[in-house]
Amino acid sequence: MSEEQKRKLEAQLWNVANTLRGRMHADEYRNYILGFIFFKYLSERLETYVNQKLLASESFKFGDINERKDEGKRILAEVQKGVLEHLGFFLKPTQLFSYLVKKGKGEIAGESSFILDDLKSVMNTIEQTSAGTESEDDFKGLFSDVDLTSNKLGSSEKEKNGIIVEVLGHLSEIDFKLEDAKSDLLGDAYEYLIGKFAAGAGKQAGEFYTPAQVSRLLSRIVTAGKQRVKSVYDPTCGSGSLLLRASEFVEVANYYGQELNPTTYNLARMNMILHGVHFSHFTIRRGDTLTNDLHPDLKAEVIVANPPFSAKWKGEKDPALAQDDRFVQYGRLAPSTKADYAFVTHMLYHLADNGTMAVVLPHGVLFRGAAEGQIRKYIIEKLNYLDAVIGLPANVFYGTSIPATVCVFKKCRKSDEEVLFIDASREFEKETNQNNLLDAHVDKIFDTYINRKEIEKYSHRASLAEIKENDYNLNIPRYVDTFEEEEPIDIDEVAGDLKKLQAEEVEIQKRLVRFCTELKIKVPFDL
Repeated sequence: MSEEQKRKLEAQLWNVANTLRGRMHADEYRNYILGFIFFKYLSERLETYVNQKLLASESFKFGDINERKDEGKRILAEVQKGVLEHLGFFLKPTQLFSYLVKKGKGEIAGESSFILDDLKSVMNTIEQTSAGTESEDDFKGLFSDVDLTSNKLGSSEKEKNGIIVEVLGHLSEIDFKLEDAKSDLLGDAYEYLIGKFAAGAGKQAGEFYTPAQVSRLLSRIVTAGKQRVKSVYDPTCGSGSLLLRASEFVEVANYYGQELNPTTYNLARMNMILHGVHFSHFTIRRGDTLTNDLHPDLKAEVIVANPPFSAKWKGEKDPALAQDDRFVQYGRLAPSTKADYAFVTHMLYHLADNGTMAVVLPHGVLFRGAAEGQIRKYIIEKLNYLDAVIGLPANVFYGTSIPATVCVFKKCRKSDEEVLFIDASREFEKETNQNNLLDAHVDKIFDTYINRKEIEKYSHRASLAEIKENDYNLNIPRYVDTFEEEEPIDIDEVAGDLKKLQAEEVEIQKRLVRFCTELKIKVPFDL
């Protein structure tokens, strides 16, 4: 897709969003827009599959089947079996996105243009038809955040219906090119909207979205040197963007994730399906990762994560956690007010022996003492799993302006006598409200990491002995000297500038006096 086509698509998508903007907050209308895009995708995917695979030898199409006649019912029953096995859900022709759009516009003879009830029924049907099948967990409750009864859509049922018809009409004009197997236009569109909504959702945005360039950096690091990975895992998966990003660089067999927030849990499952991941190849669970590990036996080849910074957790308040295999060997639990190392040790427990893990963390994990210092020391001194520490610029993540770090871990490290430190905190593109990493910045970080380069004022390979001398404090400035000597001050030049400023001040005062005299008002200062 060319840049021009991409900009056109993004404009169309944002035009859809604008229909609901002003009625509700970004994180609310996000649920409607993304939910309807998902419904459109499911409808078109089902119709395409049935016509091209199940009815290819027939003289009629899926939309031609008469649901009211016995013959039509028989054909639909046979079609449903094949569709459920391949897609995991089923809809009738009168439940498809295209049919409801036409009905809403009054283009179906003998049918009312009121579609709210139809839409509610469709969303229930998608879930109900998957019940009892392998896809049940992946479709259950997917549309629970699309509240078609909300007064924010309108004060009357007629007004609500009108808004929904308008939104669906805008979406119907966008061709996501589902027939092109190589096209990920729909997935790209979905990611674009998630990013746009994150930008407008304030502090909550970090719960479901990691900026694209950061996720690309993590994915490049954890997949380096591989062509295929058996499993990718994210214990705080949000919308699933980090999980999916890995597939840009390697073939991924299976995806695993866990998410606490019910809305972002739904987003993650939708995102998987929208990116063409078959329901049998992803397992996304909802729950508190630290207190209710829903992938207890998983040993993942690749782990990527952007956990909530310094989140609260039960910690020592729950005696069972002190005996949990994920935490017990470190001698201490992460503080109840800062769960960062609880997430780290949880992920290390689930990391395969040949695996790589990259996690975004606040800088405090590098130097804070007490329990965190003990856990950090154990990981470095006893396990020797820490491979690299990468400092990122401030204000890169939605919802927080603090700088973050990427810590890379491996259980079988080639460079096991050193840790690479990279200070990339000063290299970014400045925007009004956000700092962005460009491709060139990501390329430099990755090249430095993969080749373990030492670059003055940018990176350093610190020996384990050096880290021990620093009492296992990993604060990046201890290892990468970024101090810049200031140029000597020219006293004569400064004196000249001062005289110039004083002269300008006198001239301004004189002008003010003249102005006050003309207006016959008191001069507000003494000359």
